[in-house]
Amino acid sequence: MPGASVPRPLLRIEGDTRRTSYDVVAAEEPLEIRVNGRAMAVTMRTPGHDFELAAGFLLTEGVVDRGDQVRAMRYCGPGPGPAPVDPLREFNVVDVAVSDDAPAAGVAPRAVFTSSSCGLCGRASISSVRSRVPVDVAGDPLRLSVEVLAGLPDRLRAAQAVFARTGGLHAAGLFDADGTLVCAREDVGRHNAFDKVIGWAAMHRRLPLRSHVLMASGRASFELVQKALIAGAPALAAVSAPSSLAVELAEEAGMTLVGFLRGDTMNVYAGGDRVVGA
Repeated sequence: MPGASVPRPLLRIEGDTRRTSYDVVAAEEPLEIRVNGRAMAVTMRTPGHDFELAAGFLLTEGVVDRGDQVRAMRYCGPGPGPAPVDPLREFNVVDVAVSDDAPAAGVAPRAVFTSSSCGLCGRASISSVRSRVPVDVAGDPLRLSVEVLAGLPDRLRAAQAVFARTGGLHAAGLFDADGTLVCAREDVGRHNAFDKVIGWAAMHRRLPLRSHVLMASGRASFELVQKALIAGAPALAAVSAPSSLAVELAEEAGMTLVGFLRGDTMNVYAGGDRVVGA
């Protein structure tokens, strides 16, 4: 199976000095997700936790709406034929068997390509995404202290083992109300990192994510707010800026959205009543 990082030769230039060296870079490979044997989507991802990624993707795309609708998952090659199976290709295709009561079990496959920088590509409209959010988070009793929020970035950073080697990955973390890290995942795509965490929660029957907060290592986009809402998380925090549409969706849904979370400073863009303390 391909790894999460790859050693690569390079030319190192320091002033007038040039020398051949090596560096470790984050791996990026396509993952084809099939549903009941039919191609559904291809996403560019960092190999690792692929089953979680597939489960989270299908959940946030509305193909399934419960973790127990995913009956089985397996890696598979490109299909029968005279050519030998490419081991890399074999681990870049995941086939997911879903139950007959899954919302899109009988829907025709779509030709959707998702890059590592955009998880919203291929959707018909933003309004259709809004209409699929099934969990009401407005009444969630979660309260987050300023001290707990301030500690989340360092705790997530400490769990980013591949980032420490490569410097080239996004991360998503799931925390409880006390700031305890429940699950952390890394990927070249921020939306993939979220799908891996949500897929983990779905596979462990921990959805919806009531009284939990999701943390993003980068910016807070509309799609990340949407994914968090589908997972039932009442709060999302990010070390960078949110988009206007992310703020709008969080406000409409009653979600707490925190941006520019760095040290003891932060901007609360929505749901400020959940943030308590100084």
